[in-house]
Amino acid sequence: MKRFITSSAALLTAILAVFAFTSIGIANEQPVVGGPAPEFELSDQDGNLHSLEDYRNQWIILYFYPKDETPGCTTEACDFRDNIFAFRDIGAQILGVSLDDVASHKAFSEKHGLPFPLLADTTGETAAAYGVKTRMFGMTLAKRQTFIIAPDGSIAKHYVSVDPDKHSAQVLADLQKLGASSS
Repeated sequence: MKRFITSSAALLTAILAVFAFTSIGIANEQPVVGGPAPEFELSDQDGNLHSLEDYRNQWIILYFYPKDETPGCTTEACDFRDNIFAFRDIGAQILGVSLDDVASHKAFSEKHGLPFPLLADTTGETAAAYGVKTRMFGMTLAKRQTFIIAPDGSIAKHYVSVDPDKHSAQVLADLQKLGASSS
């Protein structure tokens, strides 16, 4: 019996150690497709405030990403950058969000020539409101997920699984299917 308790304790310790170094979701409910997008007010890489209300009556691509200057995040941001004219042609605004600060976003944006706002969610409140706040490797981060927000402020599409190499084209195609078009 003592051996069983010792091995159970060792197993529990091992499981807890795994959770400490892997992604652990922070209990967040995600907004539902068709429901209202949670409001936010965040500073961009230049210190300008942006809110959901600022973009009422236009399509928004609100993409959350874990960290500036990481390989997948850089690929995703540069892919959106490379397709910026197609997004602008259909009146869609791209907004990137991570828990990095304004200075980190500024350096990231300047290094890669990103022509859209990167919003600094340093408190994690917006990530929590969208259900993407998580802990990974001992850090609090945003999961790589994207929301298309319709001109009326509702969630039109939610991408839970994102391939950074193909995501921009996928979002663009879905926006066109949703009825976004040049005015």
